[in-house]
Amino acid sequence: MIEVANRLQTVEEYYFSRKLREVNLMKASGKPIINLGIGSPDLQPPQRVIDAITLSLNDPTAHKYQSYQGLPELREAMAGFYREHFSVHLSPMTEILPLIGSKEGIMHISMAYLNEGDEVLIPNPGYPTYQSVTKLVGANPVFYDLTEDNNWLPSILELEKQDLSKVKLMWINYPHMPTGAHASYKVFEELIAFAKRNTILLVNDNPYSFILNDSPKSILNIQGAKEVCIELNSLSKTFNMAGWRVGMLVGDVTHINNVLKVKSNMDSGMFYGIQKGAIEALKCTNMWYISLNNVYEQRRTLIWKLAEALNCSYNKETSGMFVWAKLPPFVEAEEFVDVVLKNNHIFIAPGTIFGSNGEGYIRFSLCASTEDIEEAIARIR
Repeated sequence: MIEVANRLQTVEEYYFSRKLREVNLMKASGKPIINLGIGSPDLQPPQRVIDAITLSLNDPTAHKYQSYQGLPELREAMAGFYREHFSVHLSPMTEILPLIGSKEGIMHISMAYLNEGDEVLIPNPGYPTYQSVTKLVGANPVFYDLTEDNNWLPSILELEKQDLSKVKLMWINYPHMPTGAHASYKVFEELIAFAKRNTILLVNDNPYSFILNDSPKSILNIQGAKEVCIELNSLSKTFNMAGWRVGMLVGDVTHINNVLKVKSNMDSGMFYGIQKGAIEALKCTNMWYISLNNVYEQRRTLIWKLAEALNCSYNKETSGMFVWAKLPPFVEAEEFVDVVLKNNHIFIAPGTIFGSNGEGYIRFSLCASTEDIEEAIARIR
């Protein structure tokens, strides 16, 4: 028998990969499952995006290998997007790296900066991929607490009490997934100062800025941020293009070039038609964001009603495409969602998959039609 690499002993199959097999088996047996667990947009991308990829297929260069750094006009469009929406000025030549999804960027950044034994500050709760990638590259995750009492924000005071001598990198993610919490510019300034004091690379994962959020922010808007910060962004949620796998890494030329050294050895560029579609998406006017958020506002109002029907509480002052809800006292998250799935055929994500501080919470996705959410409410009532 051929043995697998030791690194596989450090990770498990992604929760949603495993759980969706169970959900799909239930569907196959005739159970009418309503999926409120996954954040995969069910809406269509802008029509101009679909038109662009269709037209691109007949371009004589469409089916060749593409540049590792993407089309120049794609980087220009990404620079324009940051300039218009975040007031951040980036050089399209040197400070932007298109990615085949921002999830790819998590691995590339980790491979570029982490050695075996380095430590990484990871939010609890937070996106599980930060932890799994850290382990896969041989580094050690060090979890920092995010709690409701502190509005799901890091406590710099508590972080400074730790031995940070081995910490190389820190992941933050605002607007936050799964809680939907916001970070102010003041919080960003404090985090940047902390990173500078301790020589830590600060990475803000920023895919939710335009979903139910009146004031999109980039950490790079803070003066001096580029010295210690880089930022990931994505078209998946903003433009309903999750399956297209288009993301970007932005920051100082030195950081971009370091990550490019990894990326250029891992892929052979992004498909031409996808890049042309992404360019059109990034040119969308404010009407796109308004119409998109109108849909999510309607859905969120219904999800709040569903949460109430399940005796859960929630904070209305949040952003993103999820509702983070607090369970009644002494109710365990995974047990609760399994009961709801079995008895009501509704799939909800338990807060524990995002970390131990997710115990006592569940996460609803807004990626379901109003009809499905209304049906879910009827099943509970």
